[in-house]
Amino acid sequence: QVQLVESGGGLAQAGGSLRLSCAASERTVGQTAMAWFRQAPGKGREFVAAISRSGGRTNYVDSAKGRFTISRDNAKNTLYLLMNSLKPEDTAVYYCAAMNKITYGVPTNPSEYHYWGQGTQVTVSS
Repeated sequence: QVQLVESGGGLAQAGGSLRLSCAASERTVGQTAMAWFRQAPGKGREFVAAISRSGGRTNYVDSAKGRFTISRDNAKNTLYLLMNSLKPEDTAVYYCAAMNKITYGVPTNPSEYHYWGQGTQVTVSS
């Protein structure tokens, strides 16, 4: 059973930056796509960004393009999300996710992902 542990959340001012990390317990996540999702109070879980197994392909929600960067270090079994130019509407609990099968794509549907972290809170003040 793969365990994912997020860190790096916290409070930031609008226009500021945060970097989220997600440490995986198994090297097998290096064979799959990984992604970040977020959930704001009273809203459903929203796709933020995904990255292919090699890191060569990425996918972002429109609101994150140009501001967020997803990356991974397979040697460290770690996924990252660098968030710049933060906005109050970025406030949410952020979750990392991994698939449980070898894949070469970058899915955006949360149902494609099998393993989930416990989430880390990001709060952006105006």
